[in-house]
Amino acid sequence: MSNTNRTKLFSEFPAVPTEKWEEAITADLKGADYERKLVWRTGEGFNVRPYYRAEDLNGIEFLAAQAGEFPYVRGTKKDNTWKVHQTVKVEDPVKANVEALKILNAGVDSIQFDLAVEEFTPGMLDTLLEGIVLTAVDVTFSGRKMPVVAEAVLAKLERENIPADEVHINFNIDPIVGHLSTRGEWCESCGGTKCFERIAALMHKTEGYKGIRIVTVNGQTFSNAGSTIVEELAFTLAAGNDYLAALTDAGVSVDTAAHKLRFSMAVTSNYFMEMAKFRAARLLWANIVKAYSPERECSCKMRTHAVTSAWNQTVYDPYVNMLRGTTEAMSATIAGVHSLEVLPFDHAYEAPTEFSQRIARNVELLLKHEAHFDQVTDPAGGSYYIENLTASIAREAWKLFLEIEGKGGYVKAFEEGYIVERVKASAAAKDKNISTRRQILLGANQYPNFTETADAALNGAAVERENGEGNKLTPYRGAMAFEAMRLNVDRSGKQPKAFMLTCGSLAMARARAQFSCNFFACAGIRVIDNTFFKSVEEGVEAALASKAEIVVVCASDDDYATVAPRVKELLGDKAILVVAGAPACTPELEAQGITNFISVKSNVLDTLKFYLKEMGI
Repeated sequence: MSNTNRTKLFSEFPAVPTEKWEEAITADLKGADYERKLVWRTGEGFNVRPYYRAEDLNGIEFLAAQAGEFPYVRGTKKDNTWKVHQTVKVEDPVKANVEALKILNAGVDSIQFDLAVEEFTPGMLDTLLEGIVLTAVDVTFSGRKMPVVAEAVLAKLERENIPADEVHINFNIDPIVGHLSTRGEWCESCGGTKCFERIAALMHKTEGYKGIRIVTVNGQTFSNAGSTIVEELAFTLAAGNDYLAALTDAGVSVDTAAHKLRFSMAVTSNYFMEMAKFRAARLLWANIVKAYSPERECSCKMRTHAVTSAWNQTVYDPYVNMLRGTTEAMSATIAGVHSLEVLPFDHAYEAPTEFSQRIARNVELLLKHEAHFDQVTDPAGGSYYIENLTASIAREAWKLFLEIEGKGGYVKAFEEGYIVERVKASAAAKDKNISTRRQILLGANQYPNFTETADAALNGAAVERENGEGNKLTPYRGAMAFEAMRLNVDRSGKQPKAFMLTCGSLAMARARAQFSCNFFACAGIRVIDNTFFKSVEEGVEAALASKAEIVVVCASDDDYATVAPRVKELLGDKAILVVAGAPACTPELEAQGITNFISVKSNVLDTLKFYLKEMGI
C-alpha cells in the first residue's frame, strides 16, 4: 500500500480521545465502581489499568534505547538467541558423561553438572567432560566443592591450551543466597568472609577469560519460597550489589566483578509480568553497576539465566506442568534471557525420565525452530502494556532495593530477619489465594482429574512442606496443601463419594453441579454427577442407592427454600447434606438445621478438610 493510500485509509477513522473511551466504559458499567471492576491490584503492589494508550508511555525514560544500548531494557545484544539449558545430576561421572553427550546431541547447547559426589578429583572432571567440546557449549557447575571444581576447571583449560576467548563456563558459587539464605548460616569453613576472598582470587585468576562467570546469584530461591515478582527482583539485585561491594573492597575492579556475576531467576506463569520482570532487571542492574563508575559501559550488562517455576508444579495431573513450562518459556525467551532451563514435568515427584527431559528441551527447540522466537529482538518492546508493566515493576523493585540498602545491604537485612519475614508474608498471601481459588493451580485446586489416584510415583512425592522454622528461606510448591489432603484420601483405603442431586431450574442445577464436582474432586472425593431429576424424591432415592457420604443439592436460589428442607427430611442422617451456592434464604435454611454450604466465596481447602474429618478421614 502506498503512503498516499495509507494516509487516506487512516483519515477515514478519526482519532478517538481517551475521554471518549472512558465515557463509553462508564456507560457500559451502569454505575458499577470502575476501580473495583476493571483495575487489577497486583500482588506486586501496583495497579494495572484495563487498557493503555500511547499517552501512557509519556515519562518512561528508557524507551529511546535500542537493544544492546544502556540501560539494556531491550536486551544486552542485538539479537534474541538464547541457550537451551539442561541439568545433569552427577553421582557417577561416567554415567553423567553419557547422559550429557546424549542431550547435547539432542539440541541442548548449555549444560549444567550438579555435583553430588562426596569427594571431587581432577580425574573426575576429565571423565565428566570426555567428548565435550568446551568451545562449542556453555557449561555450568553447581553443587558441592565449587571452589575446588573451579580450580580444577581452570587447570584443565590451561593444560589443554583452550583459547580463553572461546570458553563459556559458569560456576554456581553463591554463599549469600545459595547458602546463607537457605540454611540460615554461613558456611563453616568461611564464616562469611573467607568465601569472598576465595571468590576474589578466582576472579583475578580468570580475568583473561571473558566467558567465565564465577558467581551465580540464585534469585529463584525467593520465588520458590513464595515471594512476589518484585521481591524476587529486588532481593536478587540487593544480593548482587552485596557481591559487588564485597569484591571491590577485596581489590577486584568493578568491571571484573560485574562481568563475573551471573543471575538466575525463576519464571512463573504470570505471563506478561515475567516478561516485564526480566526487562526491568536489566534496567536496574545497569544503573546499579553504573553507580560504581566502571571503565567500560558493557560492564553494566546483566547476564540472566531463567528456570521455569518449581513452585507452580503439581504432582497430580502432572502433564499440566507441560503447559505451565511452555507459557513460562515463552515469557523468558520473549524477555531476552541468555539461557533457559525448562524443568521436566515430573520434576516435583521423581528423577526426570528420558521422556520428560525430551519434552522439556523440545519446548525450547519448538520456540526456536518453529515459532522463530529467536528471530525478533524484544518483541514486547513498544507495547503500551508491557512498557508500563516494566516501568511499574522497576519502580516497586527499586523502592524495595533502596529499603534493603537502608538496612545496610542484603546480608544485614537477611540476618535481622527482614527478608525471610517478608517472603513468608507473601507466601501466606499466596496460600490463602490458592485455598480460596483466587489463584488457580490447574489439577490441584481447580479442574482436577476426577479419576486420578496416587500411583507408585505419587506415593513417593514430597507433598508435605518442609519445616520452615528459623531465619531461612524454605522452598515449597503452591499445590502442596491440596496434594497432601488428596494423597491422604487416596492412602486411606476409603473411596468417599459426593452425589449431585440436580433439580429445579435445569440451567442452574447443571452449573452448580459442575462447580460442586470440581470442588469435591480437589480432595480426591469421587463425584457422581447427574443431568437432572424430575423430583426431589427421585433424586434422594438415587442418592441413597449410591451410598454417597455427601449429597449436594444443586438448584436455583429460588428453589432452595422448598427443595433443600425436603431433601433434608428424606435424607435424614444417612449422608451429609450440602447446598451448592449462597442463597438469600440461607438464614431460613440454617434455622431448619441445614448448615453446610459451598460457594465461590468458600475457603475450598478448609471446607474440604472439614468434610473429610466428618467422614472419618
